[in-house]
Amino acid sequence: MVNPFEMMKNLKNVEANAAKMKEELGRISATGSSGGNIVKVTLNGKFEMVSIEIDPIAQGDVPMLQDLIVAAHHNAMEKIQEAIKEKSGSLLKEMGLDGMNIPGFNA
Repeated sequence: MVNPFEMMKNLKNVEANAAKMKEELGRISATGSSGGNIVKVTLNGKFEMVSIEIDPIAQGDVPMLQDLIVAAHHNAMEKIQEAIKEKSGSLLKEMGLDGMNIPGFNA
């Protein structure tokens, strides 16, 4: 159980740690793929698409290509979410809040 007085002491570092987390999110990126790497989508830690690669073999099959883009995007999002969860977990440990039950942040 977390001591509320200790938690209050740690809260003064929250702003600094939040800024650090925002900076780290800017450096996170992940590439998702689908169709045996026919489509690759890269996202940053802010879930913004920064690049997309399409193998020329997909030429002409628009419905398949649309499905592959969506699947690659979902794959990249899963990877980004996992990376954020890892970074958030280490940040919570630094703040002394790792024992708390915070949905989405506890591994």
